[in-house]
Amino acid sequence: MSAPATSDYNLDEEFAIKRSPIQRLQFTLHRYPWLSSLIVLLTVIVIFGLINERFLLPSTVSLMIQQTVIVGTLAIAQTLIILTAGIDLSIGAIMIFGQMLMANFAVYTTASNVLPIAGQNPWIAIILGILAATAAGAVNGFLIVRFNLPPFIVTLGTWSVFMGLTLILFKARTIQGPEMPEEMKLMGTRFPVGPFNLTLGVVVMFLLFLLFAWILKNTAWGTHVYAVGDDPVAAQLSGINTKRVLFSVYLVAGVVMGIAAWITIGRVGSASPNVDPMLNLQTITAVVIGGTSLFGGRGAVIGSLLGALIVNAVEMGLSLAGVDQAYRITAIGMLVILAVGIDQWIRKVKA
Repeated sequence: MSAPATSDYNLDEEFAIKRSPIQRLQFTLHRYPWLSSLIVLLTVIVIFGLINERFLLPSTVSLMIQQTVIVGTLAIAQTLIILTAGIDLSIGAIMIFGQMLMANFAVYTTASNVLPIAGQNPWIAIILGILAATAAGAVNGFLIVRFNLPPFIVTLGTWSVFMGLTLILFKARTIQGPEMPEEMKLMGTRFPVGPFNLTLGVVVMFLLFLLFAWILKNTAWGTHVYAVGDDPVAAQLSGINTKRVLFSVYLVAGVVMGIAAWITIGRVGSASPNVDPMLNLQTITAVVIGGTSLFGGRGAVIGSLLGALIVNAVEMGLSLAGVDQAYRITAIGMLVILAVGIDQWIRKVKA
């Protein structure tokens, strides 16, 4: 008996042929969420490079990359959480709490107005700061998983809690660079790479992006993160412990926040409770512009890096063009709205 005539028939090829150019673009962007942010970044570089030749100078590029390091590192944690269809409004507060704990443990006892815990080994102080941020992330995860509370409400509340604890425990005091051992400022160490100047913190940020890109793509944990974000009910029915995955995401995010705390001390050169009040919104902006869906289940950490670079490139380009800061802020807001609109359009793709 001969084989059916349809045995070699490829339905995918037929549907691929029938797709219009716009549909093919939509399908490609759905498959590679970071591609749209890469296109935007290259467009921004070309436009601002043509407007002002200083934009492409190695010194300008080096500065943009260095300015990305805090938001970029924190964006890794935010990406993990948004992939599960959650959101973390406490990221900035937890990072600040971690860095203030590090600094107050390691500050020289000869400095003025120090706490009794001062003068500890700087490496122990760094580890304690990372552990404190990890514990804070675990608190978020526990409240969300144990009591089925919305991540938005939980993290909005813990944002206030950890900012309050920072001000109460550490007296809202800024610890200057000369008051701390050099190990605390290690992430700010600069070195040349060809015509560019980078810092050790930038290297650590890039390594973290590569690490989590690999984990999300090649491990069972990464697959579970995407599954929980895409459809938690289906994930649970397939045997995934969704609560354990959610808790682990917030725990791991806390570790990243702790590392970001150390990087921030090196970048800023001091430890202050007033580093940047907009860190929470900046991380969400980077993640959204980077192509990660706010509805969960789709995105990539590399896209968040591109998103952070886009924000800094737009701000730098507009600044060099002499545009007022109010208009620069407006431009970033328009980018976020555009990114969300594109995400909604991409989600309607028909496989």
